Amino acid sequence: ATDSQKKMTHKEKKKLKKEMEYKKQVEFLTKKGGQGHSGLEDNFTVSQSQKTAGQLQALENAVDIKIENFSISAKGNDLFVNATLLIAHGRRYGLVGPNGHGKTTLLRHIENRAFAIPPNIDILYCEQEVVADDLTAVESVLKADVKRTELLAECKKLEGEQEKGNTSEAVQERLKEVYEELKAIGADSAEPRARRILAGLGFSKSMQDRPTKSFSGGWRMRVSLARALFLEPTLLLLDEPTNHLDLNAVIWLDNYLQGWKKTLLIVSHDQSFLDNVCNEIIHLDQQKLHYYKGNYSMFKKMYVQKRKEMNKEYEKQEKRIKELKSHGQSKKQAEKKTKEALTRKQEKNRNSKMQKNEEDRPPPELLQKPKDYIVKFSFPDPPPLQPPILGLHNVNFAYPGQKPLFVKCDFGIDLSSRVAIVGPNGVGKSTFLNLLTGDLAPQQGDHRKNHRLRIGK
Repeated sequence: ATDSQKKMTHKEKKKLKKEMEYKKQVEFLTKKGGQGHSGLEDNFTVSQSQKTAGQLQALENAVDIKIENFSISAKGNDLFVNATLLIAHGRRYGLVGPNGHGKTTLLRHIENRAFAIPPNIDILYCEQEVVADDLTAVESVLKADVKRTELLAECKKLEGEQEKGNTSEAVQERLKEVYEELKAIGADSAEPRARRILAGLGFSKSMQDRPTKSFSGGWRMRVSLARALFLEPTLLLLDEPTNHLDLNAVIWLDNYLQGWKKTLLIVSHDQSFLDNVCNEIIHLDQQKLHYYKGNYSMFKKMYVQKRKEMNKEYEKQEKRIKELKSHGQSKKQAEKKTKEALTRKQEKNRNSKMQKNEEDRPPPELLQKPKDYIVKFSFPDPPPLQPPILGLHNVNFAYPGQKPLFVKCDFGIDLSSRVAIVGPNGVGKSTFLNLLTGDLAPQQGDHRKNHRLRIGK
């Protein structure tokens, strides 16, 4: 130990040890191809209000996250402007909003601690499948707990020392400490718990003991999710967790997360899932975050009412600007006067209790016209083609060293076909599409395609 470490109090040493363990765990989970890896690099610019020395001191032991007046832009495009992030310990949040407006970006910035986040809050962002290697599914889950893995290795080493005849007091004392630490973290119950989670996500007993390299990407994503649930971080970030799950696994995850005791932040488009799991909704709208108590259905009702109020306020603002312009003022002058009126209203609404907390609040902005999120698709009509335009005839296919996925498969579609491909993870849905598009070649049989056909992917 260094001189500075020797001078540390027991509490400071304990805190340093916890920080080192968390750092090791993050390094393990973010290795290439592992979950939680987010390369933000230099694509984003982040700003946030500076904290005073007193606020930074309070941050040391805080259990909630409160980031005021932060902004994020991506290559000059604003995603968040003077937004506020509030995450209370033990709440289950659903983050909703239009696609492409910054939900995943926000999760990645939280995970990368781009904001002033309390140091004792450990964060895990589950976004990528686990590495395809020789570790079995259950081993991959268990090894994610770096502390347990290291203690077991040390325990084995110390027991080996004893077997060789080393019965020194130092070895016996340390072995006793290791036994106590393993007991404290519930090391004996870790494997049964890991297997229960994997079973809930659809892994049979034999699948749990198969190497991860034998699984498809969808199943490795399930292992990644199992690791996140097994570790139980203080703050768990999930981005579309139901995307790689079949119905039974979604139902299990739904029930499991309803009993989650720590903090959860989920991005999902599954309304039923958000209704059952979340007790608060964060709505990303017009570069700000808005907070609603209750589940997604309750949020929808409250948002309809809020939109009515927003429309009324916007109309009042526009009416005032129009009146000022009719009295000879320019648009710029009219907007300036309206802003000044909003500032006076904000000052009036502040009371002595709120003053201290709101002194850093930015000046009010003019209300933007509420916008509806509308998605439009335009598909040009293709030229007529003689059927079948695309198909497989008597096709066999298997990946090297694995069971065949397709045997004597026949399939064909024409211009009027509307086909949904369904089935459990790992049965070959993506492989089937790759065979159809010609990205994979069958080992036997023919891939047939009209020479005028163009495929969009």
